[in-house]
This record gives sequence, structure tokens and C-alpha cells, in this order.
Amino acid sequence: MNGKPVAEMSFEEAMAALEAVVQRLERAEVPLEESIAQYEYGAELRAHCEARLRQAEERVEVIRAREGRAVGATPVEES
Repeated sequence: MNGKPVAEMSFEEAMAALEAVVQRLERAEVPLEESIAQYEYGAELRAHCEARLRQAEERVEVIRAREGRAVGATPVEES
């Protein structure tokens, strides 16, 4: 956990912090209580990243609408 509040993090900062949390939890080198705290912090980071992505998607939809292009999610092809 760094000193910056999650709400003030950029998407990239939050993703880097989330990756660090996952690495710490995967190593299982921390006591149980600290693991729980890390898990909670990771959940907060994940929610923040999802919100930032939603905001970005909404901005793209507004741009597409202004250009007269179809609005809405385009299905991703699965391989």
C-alpha cells in the first residue's frame, strides 16, 4: 500500500499497485491479517480500475456519437 489514496490514482498507478498486491499474495509470505488487508486493498484497486475503464468507455461512446458512428459495445471476437 502506497501513501496515495486509491481514488486519486491513475488507472496505470492502480494497475501497478494491484499487480504488486497479487504478487505479494501469491508468494504467501505475509501473515494472515496482512494478507486479508492486502486482499481488501486489492479489491479497492480493482473496483477503481473498473470504474476508470467504464469512464473511458463512456467517453469513447460520446466521441463516436458525435461522429455519427454507432454507439454501444462492439462484441469482441473470441479465439
